[in-house]
Amino acid sequence: MTSAHDGANTPGSPGGRTAAGASPQGEAHRTDAAPSAEQVPSSLHDLEEAVHQLEHDAEHRPPAAGPRTNVAVAVAVVALGAAALVGSLSLGAGSAGKPGSGTWPMLISLTLIVLGLALLPSVRRTSDAERFTQPSWLVLVGIATMVVFGVLIPIIGFEIPAALLAFVWLRFLGHESWRSSIITSLGVVVAFYLIFVAALSVPIPHLF
Repeated sequence: MTSAHDGANTPGSPGGRTAAGASPQGEAHRTDAAPSAEQVPSSLHDLEEAVHQLEHDAEHRPPAAGPRTNVAVAVAVVALGAAALVGSLSLGAGSAGKPGSGTWPMLISLTLIVLGLALLPSVRRTSDAERFTQPSWLVLVGIATMVVFGVLIPIIGFEIPAALLAFVWLRFLGHESWRSSIITSLGVVVAFYLIFVAALSVPIPHLF
């Protein structure tokens, strides 16, 4: 008697033919291992896009700043910290157990002075600093608003200057919406008041 499988071989068995409707194991393995025709062009396209982006950034990057610019920046940081230190000491530095209204400004001022002095030894080795361009002057605008903020606090308290400072930074420097700038500015002042005046009783000049 002859079997129904005579002359035909099931997949995986040595010799014979492959059963109808079944694919050989070797062919299936080669199909799974080979990358699809759509994946290779996509990967090459992503690589080309990344290269073009790097070239674009390199071409449009502002020129590097020289040692003179680096020295000017370091000196400006030290001068800003020194001016802020004088103003904070006039408010009263207090002590570690009983901080005064000038405690935190004094710590920030000292940090600025240390950072400015740390920049001076590396002015000739620094190569990643960029030369001042038109957007760079926004930094000077931000510094000017901080100076005005520090001058107005002893006169009219911190609420109005803080709200105006936050609003100018958000709306004109950060290009946020009018609504977002107003709400965030008022929220910052309220949070600052609740934390430092109401909760910690820090003697900061205030209106209310």
